[in-house]
Amino acid sequence: MSTFLELPGILRDFTRVNRSRAVAAGLDAFAYDRVTAGLGWLTDWPAAFHAAGRDRLEAAGAADARGHRVSAGESYRSAARWFHCASWLPHPDRTLAARAAADADAAMADALARLDPGAVRIEGETFTGWLRRPVGTGGPAPATVLVIPGMDSGKEEFHGVVEALLARGLAALALDGPGQGVRAATSAPRSDYRAVVGEALDALAALGGLDAARTALLGLSLGGYYAAVAAAHEPRVRAAATVSGPYRLVWDELPPFVTDTLTQRAGSREAAREFADRVDLAAAAGLISCPLRVVDGGLDTIPGVVNGEPLARSAPRGEYLLVPHGDHLLGNARPDWLPGTADWLADRLRD
Repeated sequence: MSTFLELPGILRDFTRVNRSRAVAAGLDAFAYDRVTAGLGWLTDWPAAFHAAGRDRLEAAGAADARGHRVSAGESYRSAARWFHCASWLPHPDRTLAARAAADADAAMADALARLDPGAVRIEGETFTGWLRRPVGTGGPAPATVLVIPGMDSGKEEFHGVVEALLARGLAALALDGPGQGVRAATSAPRSDYRAVVGEALDALAALGGLDAARTALLGLSLGGYYAAVAAAHEPRVRAAATVSGPYRLVWDELPPFVTDTLTQRAGSREAAREFADRVDLAAAAGLISCPLRVVDGGLDTIPGVVNGEPLARSAPRGEYLLVPHGDHLLGNARPDWLPGTADWLADRLRD
């Protein structure tokens, strides 16, 4: 069994730490409390969250049968969120996470078919994503923001972020890259995520209907590192923002949750350590020529993770937003960073 799952009091701690993240991902706070209160062991987490997702699928089917398309779409979207959250745990049975990710992907497709039928699924060798465009703009082709998830995340987690971008007239491509979401079962994390961003930008250019000269990146958690390293090497990126992104990882100091998760997703402890050793923005920071906003939470203190302040200081056009009461991903402080960061991206893409 994993080292992480053997820690004393881990069920209580994991439930508490991830509550704001789950609520920010779109889970009802009261439902989260009910589901987690019924857990006897942390190893029960995937099954319990998957069961909650199946309940939402049943509600979606019932709404569909009555012709209530919006309600069905909302229930499918809720199911996608529950399924995604079921995959967070570094459980020794990786088939559970693979099934949860696949079910999240399918439920999201069903949700978008009803709530945003103009959404386009885009896939390449290194990524799978959903492109959504703002509705009713009637103007020129919109700018686009790539929403990049982190270590144990995926495109289903950041619906709220995508909606904030759409509301400001921006298109959004939320994607799963190597080792993420629906691709976690068949690929390992890559520190050279700039190749993933490059392929996604090529796909967007080929699709048409977007302003290819106005593209930005928004990376969350480890996705912040991915966004920063891509911005350093991809000239098509007009602006970038990171949220709770690491400047550097120090393997020997990382907590068991991180090392166990990276080990599972990389395929071995050796590969995970090699990956973590490459997560270091010291060389890349000075190469980021576009505007860069770095967002950190003051309560986000993870051993072995150097937060983003050195990145903001070293990037030529970097700026730093520290929310003192924010936790990791600032799920407990969304009004203090998300509207302003969405506005910041919109402004930079209009310049």
